[in-house]
Amino acid sequence: MPYEPPTHTVERSLRATTGARIVAGVDEVGRGAWAGPVTVCAAVTGLRRPPTGLTDSKLITPKRRTTLAAELEQWVTAYALGDASPQEIDELGMTAALRLAAVRALEGLPVRPDAVILDGKHDYLGSPWQVRTVIKGDQSCVAVAAASVIAKVRRDAVMAELEAESEGCAAFGFAANAGYPSPVHKAALEELGPTPYHRLSWSYLDALPQWRHLKKVRLSAEAAALESGGQLGFDF
Repeated sequence: MPYEPPTHTVERSLRATTGARIVAGVDEVGRGAWAGPVTVCAAVTGLRRPPTGLTDSKLITPKRRTTLAAELEQWVTAYALGDASPQEIDELGMTAALRLAAVRALEGLPVRPDAVILDGKHDYLGSPWQVRTVIKGDQSCVAVAAASVIAKVRRDAVMAELEAESEGCAAFGFAANAGYPSPVHKAALEELGPTPYHRLSWSYLDALPQWRHLKKVRLSAEAAALESGGQLGFDF
């Protein structure tokens, strides 16, 4: 199914209305996973024509996504990645963890952007960043689409490495499911329990009586409620 290619429309609008010279596109991956970090990429692309086939990473086959990510890493003006670990997610809640990962990515850029295009409708960054949220920005905005592809490929590689190299992770199928709740992942959880790479504050543990005692309770119930919808994601 063909998709409309992303454009620089939002970036041009930000430049015209705010005077921003450097605009970064920001996207995350791993919000709905049960294991592994949440990863955020910040990408600066300028107004150049993007590589052919660029769109939301979830709409691209894994093979093409890997090839495109390598091309994008050379094509973008600059990019940087930021992670929040499972432990940070458990301690802070997903909303604050997303902000932490995004700030790490943005501060990793060689030049601080004047404005940020953030995928989605919720501004989890806030002050002092000048943010424009765009629903489905990973499909419509070049910089956000580039960030989505780079973040997805990098995080998938991290999860595959965990399966290959970390003791106790082989049965969870992280290379295929990237930490999301696939049948293989669920079966391994029931039998073996969570690994050190699992998010222990999440509700999936409520359905595992033998491992429920490992669940961590966050201090802020309000923070837990903010991201409760994100625990149902299956976007691997």
